[in-house]
Parts: sequence; structure tokens; C-alpha cells
Amino acid sequence: MLSSGDRKKGWNFLFAVPVIFFFFLLFVFYLRLDKGPGIIFSPSVLIGHPVSAFTLPALEGLVDREGRPVPGFSSADLKRGEVRLVNIWASWCPPCRKEHPLLQKLSDEGVVIYGLNYKDSSANALTFLKNFGSPFEKVGVDERGTTIIDWGVFGLPETFLVRGDGVVIYKHTGALLPGTVTHILKKVRNVLP
Repeated sequence: MLSSGDRKKGWNFLFAVPVIFFFFLLFVFYLRLDKGPGIIFSPSVLIGHPVSAFTLPALEGLVDREGRPVPGFSSADLKRGEVRLVNIWASWCPPCRKEHPLLQKLSDEGVVIYGLNYKDSSANALTFLKNFGSPFEKVGVDERGTTIIDWGVFGLPETFLVRGDGVVIYKHTGALLPGTVTHILKKVRNVLP
């Protein structure tokens, strides 16, 4: 029979194993945190293939600088000869807030950006864009979240670069970082004539 001292050692060991494992995982996550230039390449079955057919309504109430309504968009809009960046975002997404100034920088550099607003209330999405500015030429609303399934989205934000014939040539998972912006600008300039 085990003495009470032996039982305590057994319980201490059983308690120590998960705690040690937890701290090991924390250490691994710390090492991966914000490392590198911010370029995360995700495998995507879409790369090299055209986007699936979809049509997204506009974000009601959103207007551009001239006061004109900002339209929604469809897969047909991605096949009109110009490289476009499609950014999937939501107002409730903290990393979307973090990357927003970098989207604005890409827009200022001449990159055409379409926003795909995912499962968001119109009022919250409008407030977000009024507070932070809108880098988007068009904003489509995926209220039910069905369109992003065809895009193979894992989580928000995600960004895709689509060639003028509707073929996806690049995917970035997570918030854009300065190194990502530089990489995207190089890719856009290499695709454009």
C-alpha cells in the first residue's frame, strides 16, 4: 500500500506535467510571434485558378469621397483586365484594425482594393470605415458567410491578389505587415504590363 507521502508525489507529478507542457507551448508561441517580414504564405487551392462565381451586395450607406455610393462586387468584376487585391475583413476583427493603415498605403500606391465584409452588421462596418477611412474601391457584403467558403478562408483577415483574368495569384493569411505591403507591391508591378 502507498504511504500518504508517495501519494502526494504522484499527485505532484500529475499536476506538473500539464503545467510544464503549457509553458512549453507558451514558449513556442512566443518564438513565432511577429517574426520575419510579416509574409505568411498559406497553401490555397485557388492559387493559379479562377475565383468561383459570386455576387455580393454593396455595404448600404457607404459612400466615396465624392458622396457616390460604393458598389458591391462580383466575380465578373475581377475579370476586367486589372490586378485587384481582395481583402476579407470585419469590424469585430482586431487584426483587421491593425492592418487597415497598410491597406490605405496600398491604395495610395495605386493598388485597386475590393473589400469583402464578412458576417458584420452594416452599422458596425460603416462606423469602422468612417473612423479608419476606406481604402476600398468596392465593398461586398457576405452576410451569411457563404462566399468566403469558396475562397478557402481560414480566419480574418485574409488577402488575395487576383490577376485581371480572375485568377488568384497570391494569398496572405493574417494581418498585413510592412514587409507584406512591399511584397504585394512588387507582385502587382510584376503582373502589370
